[in-house]
Amino acid sequence: MKKNDLGSLFRNSKVLVVGDLILDRFITGSVRRISPEAPVPVVEVAEEKSALGGAANVANNIKALGGTAVLVGIVGDDSFGKEFVSEAKKAGLETGGIIPGRGRTTIVKTRVMAHHQQVVRVDREKTGAVPAALQAKMRSLIEKKIAGVKALVVSDYAKGTFSREMLKWIGDKTREKKIPYIVDPKPANFPYPGATIVTPNRGEAQGFLNKPVPSGDILPFAKELLSKTDWKAVLLTLGDEGMALYERGSSKIEKIPARVREVYDVTGAGDTVVAVMSLALGAGLSFRESALLANSAASVVVGKIGTATCSIEELKRSL
Repeated sequence: MKKNDLGSLFRNSKVLVVGDLILDRFITGSVRRISPEAPVPVVEVAEEKSALGGAANVANNIKALGGTAVLVGIVGDDSFGKEFVSEAKKAGLETGGIIPGRGRTTIVKTRVMAHHQQVVRVDREKTGAVPAALQAKMRSLIEKKIAGVKALVVSDYAKGTFSREMLKWIGDKTREKKIPYIVDPKPANFPYPGATIVTPNRGEAQGFLNKPVPSGDILPFAKELLSKTDWKAVLLTLGDEGMALYERGSSKIEKIPARVREVYDVTGAGDTVVAVMSLALGAGLSFRESALLANSAASVVVGKIGTATCSIEELKRSL
């Protein structure tokens, strides 16, 4: 694989992204004094903006890398839901798979930033299982939109979008279509039957097996994890320790060192990882090649402030 071939490879990849849709809001300013009312900083607001988060950030990363993303998920039937759809249109994403759920609340994460540091985060959300009627609507959209895609991503933030039954159905559907199925997981919905590869961080992996991920030899942990699932591989994302890739049946684990650069914000880095994995696996690259590309792309986005994407040119430069 040559890095100059990536553009043409990714342009031919169409990915279906299903998951929790989140509106990320950023209030940016500066701090010059402490409040006289309480020992907290006073942020003088300079800018407010919104960005697509959760599964929509995965779709945004796919588009930024030259691929085509088809997004399916639920927002609230509220003003933030309308703002989410507006942001998706601005980003050039198809919005036909975004369902305004009556009685649902759009998930909004508001981050107050000062001098490149997050001062506080305010979350608006009401989690809970998606009603059966909305689940049925999601299945219908997935059935319709899965035609012609090269891969499917489940972006799970444990906000209620997925039931165990829905995840099993998705696993069966991707097997039927013979396409890679990539999962950004949460322990509550383990074990994601039928997944091709799952990308847990350290905390999520610990939640799967109810024991810590060792800092040294990770191979026994990875083997035990795959013994309890039907996944073909697992990609453990370990922060400044990099990544660890284990493929079923292998006698070794592939360690991928973190790319050394200044980290400004890790928001959405996991979204970038699954976006690249889906494009690369959908284009026929190996697990190892895909993981190396994902690692390089993640190193780009953690060097940016807020919910960020990595372009194809930035990925080439990083490589």
